Order: sequence, then C-alpha cells, then structure tokens
Amino acid sequence: MNKFFATAAAAAAAALFAGALSANATELRLSHQWSDKDVRHQVAQIVADEVAAAGVDLDIKIFPTESLFKAREQYTPLSRGQLDMTVLPLSYAGGQQPAYNLTLMPGLVKNHDHAARLSDSPFMTALEEKMAEDDVMVLVHGYLAGGFAAKDKCIRKPEDIAGLQTRAAGKSFEQMLAGAGASIASMASSEVYNAMQSGVLDAVNTSSSSFVSFRLYEQVACYTPAGEFALWFMYQPLLMNKSTFDGLSSEQQAALMAAAEKAEAFYLEEAKKEDAASVEAFRAANVEIAEMTQEDFDAWLALAKETSFKAFVEELPDGQALLDMALAVE
Repeated sequence: MNKFFATAAAAAAAALFAGALSANATELRLSHQWSDKDVRHQVAQIVADEVAAAGVDLDIKIFPTESLFKAREQYTPLSRGQLDMTVLPLSYAGGQQPAYNLTLMPGLVKNHDHAARLSDSPFMTALEEKMAEDDVMVLVHGYLAGGFAAKDKCIRKPEDIAGLQTRAAGKSFEQMLAGAGASIASMASSEVYNAMQSGVLDAVNTSSSSFVSFRLYEQVACYTPAGEFALWFMYQPLLMNKSTFDGLSSEQQAALMAAAEKAEAFYLEEAKKEDAASVEAFRAANVEIAEMTQEDFDAWLALAKETSFKAFVEELPDGQALLDMALAVE
C-alpha cells in the first residue's frame, strides 16, 4: 500500500512539474511601441484573444508603449528568442537587413489594396526568406499609410521641406528628404512629440495612426494626410520568433494562424479608415489640412528615383532584383 501511494505521489509530482513547465512554455511575450488605443495594439489583441478563446494552453501577454523593449530595439531580441512576438515597422531593422528598407520606399505602394497585394507576392516571399535567416517569421501582414506635418508651414512638394529639421521612419525616406534639402533626425515615432515640443523637430513623416495616437495635432500647424496621392506607405507586420513558433504544438500553431488570419483582415480594413480618421482629428484641433496634387506626387517620385531608389540598388547586390519584384506587383 505504501509503495502504491509513493508511486502515485511521484506520478502526481511529475505531472505537476510537467504542468508547470507547460505553463511557462506557453506564455508568449509580445512587445510594441504604441498605446492600447492604436490599431497595431488592436491587431495584437485580436491575436491574443483568439488564441485564448481557442483553449490550446497558449497565453500571449502584450507589453505596449515600449514597456518591455524600446521601439528600435525589438528586432534583435526577437531574432535571438529573447522576445516571442512584436508589431514592428520593418524598416526599423533595415540596419540588420538592408532589404527591409524597401518596405518604406517612397511611392512604391499606390493604395491599401495594392499594399495587400504586395504582402501576397513573390516580393514578400523574398523578404520572408531574409527574415528566416534571422529566425523571424510573419504572422500578420499589414501596411499603414501616412503623411507629413510641420510646426510652421504646409508640406506638399519637395521644396517645402528644404531647410527643415525632419524625422522620417526609415532610410529610404531619409535619403529622399535629404535630397530635398531637409536635415534628418532619426527617431521612433514614439519620440516625435517631445522632439517637436522641444524644438528639435520642425517636421515629421509618420503613419496616420501614429499622428493620432501620439497626439501630434497638438504640436503642428499643418497636416498633409495620405489622401488621393499617398507617398508614404510602411510595412508594419506582427512578427514572431520562428523557433518559438516551431516549438509549439500543432494545435497551438493552428490557433495562432487562425487568429492571425482574422487579425490581418481587420488590419487592412482599419488601415483604410485611419487616414480619414486622422484628418478629422487634426481638423478638430484646428490644424490646417493640405492636399498633395498629382504634380506634387510626381515631383517627390522623381526625387525618390534619383535618391532612395538609386541608393537602394547600389547598396544591395540583389537590390535591383528586389525592387523589380516590388514594382512588378500591379
């Protein structure tokens, strides 16, 4: 009898230990830089909620507002398995993988539906192969549009930004704006408000979503939104460490992929709404709204081809091939 109880106790202890290991192994940490009102947080929350509802012993804990990692410091820990998931503007990691700079190339994306087609193209497959080299994979694809804003003037065409201290989100835009005569200050969108408030920045390029969630309408006089002519589209996916994903059970993987599919559909529809919503927010704050014309857009694109496009092709051995793949998406 004693032997039976000893065996039972040992089995119970082993089960408890295995359960503790399982519980530890199935909590995933997801980091991002935005507030819980931002669309990118909502995308992460959909994935977390859907996975929880699937009942597959998988818990995703979200750390918003840079509470776990700084905005530009998320890709490296993700690739090393120190972070499980992140929603990240991929061009932030352009220093590690220069090909990522193509995900914020001026004028490359025509509209939100075109962005969705880019996400489902050989161009994106090529980028995902580069991510795999870093042990990173995409769960949710998503592009956001954006525009310009400035403290003292409207920015419609290249000459409007000459002489201004300006922030852009990625290398390709910085190259184009420098070509227009701007001085460049590199920083995450989460740092822009303080930089404008303190006089470090005169102008900014960022997404419609960030313009609102970081309340930049409190710091600027004029806003040029993503309207009929949107120059600024940035790929901002939900990424996951590939080894972490591979280590999950098939049921957990299936739950994650189903959740990601639902989140991606939401992301696309919300991205389309964000541009108009940002205009309303700025208008309500009595900020002047400027519109870019076809002529303005063409002037920016001509400048981009001489600066950003040219530099990208020169920097990467496969730069021209990648650019051609992106341009081939109708």
